Amino acid sequence: MGDAMVNELPQLSRREREVMDIVHESGAATAVQIRERMAEPPTYSAVRSVLRILVNKGHLVSEQDGARYLYSPTVPAARARRSAMRHVLRTFFGGSVEGAVATLLELEDARLSPEERARIELLIDWASREGR
Repeated sequence: MGDAMVNELPQLSRREREVMDIVHESGAATAVQIRERMAEPPTYSAVRSVLRILVNKGHLVSEQDGARYLYSPTVPAARARRSAMRHVLRTFFGGSVEGAVATLLELEDARLSPEERARIELLIDWASREGR
């Protein structure tokens, strides 16, 4: 499933997006775990309904784990991150990587440790060598 396939999956409602964000952060989760992490959780049956919709839309798969079901994303987190970042770059930064990086560095809670700064510098050097 390539990045183009991510764009072919049916669009998500606000509640569905919240559930997907929780599942992506967790890697896999049960309905109870998902409900516990929701900002304004609906009833348990409503969460199960959202999960069923997400499975039907092709965003999640479920696997029986004893008496409960474990839900995981159909698109690996790394691929979903790339797709989401492309969307953010196009929508909010006119495709400007520089603008996105500058905004990230301007965030108050984006303090870089010396190790993080060194890794980012290595990534920039690598991208320069690769002609990116």
